[in-house]
Amino acid sequence: MSEPVILVEKNDAVATVTLNRPEQMNSLSSKLRLAIGETFDALQADPEIRAVVLTGAGRAFCAGMDLAELSGNADGTSGFELASVGQDEMANGMANFEGPIIAAVNGHAVTGGFELALACDLILASEKAKFADTHARVGILPGWGLSQKLPRLIGVARAKEISLSGNTVTADLAYEWGLANRVVKHEELVPTAQALATDMASCVPHVMIGYKKLIDEGLAMPLPEALVYERQAGIESSKQIATSEIAERREGVQSRGREQSKK
Repeated sequence: MSEPVILVEKNDAVATVTLNRPEQMNSLSSKLRLAIGETFDALQADPEIRAVVLTGAGRAFCAGMDLAELSGNADGTSGFELASVGQDEMANGMANFEGPIIAAVNGHAVTGGFELALACDLILASEKAKFADTHARVGILPGWGLSQKLPRLIGVARAKEISLSGNTVTADLAYEWGLANRVVKHEELVPTAQALATDMASCVPHVMIGYKKLIDEGLAMPLPEALVYERQAGIESSKQIATSEIAERREGVQSRGREQSKK
């Protein structure tokens, strides 16, 4: 019996999703792309799960598209046809998950794997993490947001340096440029990501979901329009909560702050 291409571990409100093709550096075969989409659809439908950690088995996060598969099959299926299988399902599954997705990048995140990391809400990097965009060297333009998300995240000039050279970006440089939120010891990567996901999942569920949406949709607007959008959302949110609930939650926030100050 073959190993599943994706593993899911649930711990309270957090799911850890592991790409499980270590011998192929977790490259995105059509089977894996479909599995990613199905997995995120299932997690979105699970009322208990509010945050996800995405990582890879073995020494890579994801080496991009499965080039061996894209060489075409004996049955005459072209590489182009194979490349399209599961693409929409994978992209839509991740985009439709309403909670935060944390990429725990444990090794190489290359081209399609880089795009996979950027499809998450934030990136935590192992000291062994390496990022690269080789679209220009392979000879194909990106189609999953890399050319638009990367410059918005780290700046136009730095994005052009990465994408127009195909050079590798180390974990430390990724942190320095704002690509990764932090760099941690390799063995601490997944536990650190899970702890952060747990913190996020412990917030008021519908507000956490609304806040992620507010940030994402606001970024697609001009600033004046986004400020109006935020104000309207804030007013609607305040109408839906009783003063007693705010007081109770405020005490919880203060108590948590006191506990964190002791660490």
